[in-house]
Amino acid sequence: NAQGLYMLNSAIHGYRETERVMWGAACQTIIARVRSVAFASGSSLLGPVHVLDLDKAGYIKPHIDSVKFCGSTITGLSLLSDSVMRLVKNDAPSEWLDMLLPRRSLYILRDRARYDFTHEILKDEESLFNGQRVPRQRRIAVICRNLPPPPQ
Repeated sequence: NAQGLYMLNSAIHGYRETERVMWGAACQTIIARVRSVAFASGSSLLGPVHVLDLDKAGYIKPHIDSVKFCGSTITGLSLLSDSVMRLVKNDAPSEWLDMLLPRRSLYILRDRARYDFTHEILKDEESLFNGQRVPRQRRIAVICRNLPPPPQ
């Protein structure tokens, strides 16, 4: 269950999720392209792809994915709806950034963005970017991660 693996069950509200290893040819081509853009050649990738289906009223609270299960890079293909992702610096909450994630966009959180900042998907009623309302509908994210380095 992806919920337990990523320890996000208390961070995500109004969602369904699954993990997929097998994909049809068209989807496999897209996932391969996402992985080639997001990860260095030869990276050890987490095999299953996480698919998160967030309903219109759903949201993701601020969190950092567990370093036990995820490496230095998390990437997500945002589908169906525009949304706003907020990054907040762990040790300086006054330092934050909102990122507009248009539907069909790809985001990549790597290294410092991955470890030093929380990330969240704002609730529909809080979804603003540069002072403009970004209405959110149902959102599906197809998320790929690399594996953490082996223990030394």
